[in-house]
Amino acid sequence: MGTVTLGVSIAVPEPYGSLLQGRRAGFGDPAAHGIPTHVTLLPPTQVDAAARPAIERHLAGVAAAGRAFPMRLSGTDSFRPLSPVVFVQVAEGGSACGWLQERVRAADGPLVRELQFPYHPHVTIAHGIPEEAMDRAHAELADFEAAWTATGFALYEQGADCVWRLQREYTFGDQGSPPPARRVLGASRQADHLSRPPAPSV
Repeated sequence: MGTVTLGVSIAVPEPYGSLLQGRRAGFGDPAAHGIPTHVTLLPPTQVDAAARPAIERHLAGVAAAGRAFPMRLSGTDSFRPLSPVVFVQVAEGGSACGWLQERVRAADGPLVRELQFPYHPHVTIAHGIPEEAMDRAHAELADFEAAWTATGFALYEQGADCVWRLQREYTFGDQGSPPPARRVLGASRQADHLSRPPAPSV
């Protein structure tokens, strides 16, 4: 069956997601249009396609044990010079994201992997573009604020065109309805910088 490349993330909801995606495109990031805004829980990970059912069961279990939590984005920061990334900071909800990503990558699960850098939740707004444009992204979104309640996360797969598409949504166990996992059929929704090389955080 070969392999597939998967990622797991928390989507930044509307209107914030489209706003940040548009700004990212405006800064000249060529990946912006194919990468809707998110906070990564699992960076790009290649797995055997045959492992997909086990992965989906594992993620459903992680979601069932999770609880909704407040997320807040505030201001900008950068991983430069270590990595050419400017991002919006996760000011609230970071510890919950950390809890989730540890369980997604649990040693007894099908997505076990080491990270190149310590986990640091963030929302990428510019990556690998000229320094002047990176500086502009850092400055122009310095006052950005957004807040919502995270009620779950989602599984994405990278296509042959390098676009990430939503495969299945997982709702936390305290949310009742909709069910803990929902498969998305024929979806074309795409993920954020899951297609990027790991930065000093993922």
